[in-house]
Amino acid sequence: MIGPMKKAKVPGWLSGALLVGAAGLLWFLERRRPLRKPVESTARRTGRNVAVAGLAALSLQLVEAPAIQPLTSLVQRRRWGLLKVLRLPAWLEVVLAVVLMDYTLYLWHVLMHRVPFLWRFHLPHHVDLDLDASTAFRFHAGELALATGWRAVQVRLIGVSPLSLSVWQTFVLLSVLFHHSNVRLPVDVEQKLVRIFVTPRMHGIHHSIVEEETNSNWSSGLTLWDWLHGTLRLNVPQDEITIGVPAYQNPEEVKLRQVLELPFVEQRPTWLLPGDGKPVRPALPVEINRLLP
Repeated sequence: MIGPMKKAKVPGWLSGALLVGAAGLLWFLERRRPLRKPVESTARRTGRNVAVAGLAALSLQLVEAPAIQPLTSLVQRRRWGLLKVLRLPAWLEVVLAVVLMDYTLYLWHVLMHRVPFLWRFHLPHHVDLDLDASTAFRFHAGELALATGWRAVQVRLIGVSPLSLSVWQTFVLLSVLFHHSNVRLPVDVEQKLVRIFVTPRMHGIHHSIVEEETNSNWSSGLTLWDWLHGTLRLNVPQDEITIGVPAYQNPEEVKLRQVLELPFVEQRPTWLLPGDGKPVRPALPVEINRLLP
């Protein structure tokens, strides 16, 4: 018999309230303590990102939700997946499911960068010329549709219940919102926090136009995966980071229509500045796991 905890889900109103509250707090802090100076008009960028996010949300409702939510119920009933085989207490199953979902999301993120076809759909997220909380929702609808197949594999192999999925979704959305934000935390506080969770300075390095820096810090929630795989990089000063990708640094080329068309048109060499070569950064005389202001 399935216990009530394993049949439950995080209420939609609670997840929504947490996200709205977190977004509001980060919006306030971004204006009081910004980490980086904006390149584009904040109002224009936010409007564009909200439009991209609206299409992304529609994709989730039309593609992911009808496939993944019933799958979690099937996994629960038939006891499919690793965690079901182990027959753990409900609370421990949820914790481990969140951890394993977070790790396999790390792997998916790596694939989005390494596989050229997938990179086409992830590129619209990275061509944003600024980084703030609105970027957290700026994912192309096509990317989220493609991610549904990976999500199904995650749910089936791990053994993710409806409760575990809803807890993980709430956790990852709050985490993504936080680490995309343009909030300047005290560097000593963030240095402690980054030992466990992805932070704004850490993820800002991932959005750098320097390819070696973008190919680091792939974690979405827990930083553990970058530590384990040797992909962690923290020692880049924030005021030396240019956000975006080299090939698309002109604001006129990253308007809403261009962003939506980007996966379907001819791609420029991503890591080359037009007429100015590939951005590089000299080696920094600071250990790689030390955050800089």
